[in-house]
Amino acid sequence: MIVVHRLKGEPFVINADLIAMVESAPDTIVRLVDGRSAHVRETPDEVVEAVIAFRAAVLRAADEHRGTPAARTTRNLTVLTGDEA
Repeated sequence: MIVVHRLKGEPFVINADLIAMVESAPDTIVRLVDGRSAHVRETPDEVVEAVIAFRAAVLRAADEHRGTPAARTTRNLTVLTGDEA
């Protein structure tokens, strides 16, 4: 789960696993796999960074639960803009 902010500033939480697309038009729009969307204050890059941090935290917690050292994380997410989406 990641915390983002509505355009008026109110924070809310989105399930990072349900994000299908993040676009900038000119506001940032987070589109979910079920077709719902939310306009947020964060930039697409900030949303992507929040998702990466969330997933890294999940992996660290899993490693700690198994008693293995945390693995190095890599970033393989790409931000699509405009007609690329």
